[in-house]
Amino acid sequence: MSSATPTTEVTAVGTPPPAGPWRQAVVREVHHPRPRAVVLRLEVPDRVSHVPGQHYVVRLRAEDGYVASRSYSLASPPSDPCVELYVEELPDGEVSPYLAQVVEVGDDLEVRGPIGGWFVWDGRSRAVGVAGGSGVVPLVAMLRHAHDLGTLDRLRLAVSARTLAELPYPDELLEAGAVVALSREASASGRAAGRLTAAELRPLVDPTATYFVCGSSSFASGASDLLLAVGVDPQQVRVERFGPSG
Repeated sequence: MSSATPTTEVTAVGTPPPAGPWRQAVVREVHHPRPRAVVLRLEVPDRVSHVPGQHYVVRLRAEDGYVASRSYSLASPPSDPCVELYVEELPDGEVSPYLAQVVEVGDDLEVRGPIGGWFVWDGRSRAVGVAGGSGVVPLVAMLRHAHDLGTLDRLRLAVSARTLAELPYPDELLEAGAVVALSREASASGRAAGRLTAAELRPLVDPTATYFVCGSSSFASGASDLLLAVGVDPQQVRVERFGPSG
């Protein structure tokens, strides 16, 4: 996710997944898939195993004592020995520019996680994920987890971005057969530029599935409306919206 704070529309019911305390993580890998994005792989001592869909908080401290923190969804599956975060740099962000431009291998980062108990998937039940932009990151964690468990047939995905170059993890999503809607360019499959449509979501509908919608507030609202239009029960939809931290 970009430098933003995730919010959920419904409070988690039942026993939530475990949450970890603040720890000093070590940056083990830094990759720049595109100019304003970075993939960070962190070694977290005594890491609490997460559930796909959870997130971590990264906290930075300035020399004058000022503290800023932001939440980022996990892209890594529980089996990964490292925690993987995908960060999109926001021009006016307090945390993302530092993570995208300054952080190097070997640096320490103060992190807390995993966090979240509503927008999570165990990899065994049936699920449909619909996401836009950096909102695809938790779906990538779900996809990787399903691959580990051999349950890829239980997960269906539809994702959206302006261009393929701006879509996080495009190769993995395409290989998994995700519906990919690009709003500003035609796709290699011949799909014309345009937003995700109800017609594209209808074949993914499964009455037994849980639906995970993730993205900006406008995307989440539009995608939720599309799901309802194709007959999905709103009680089966879990939404995570991303927006600037106030």
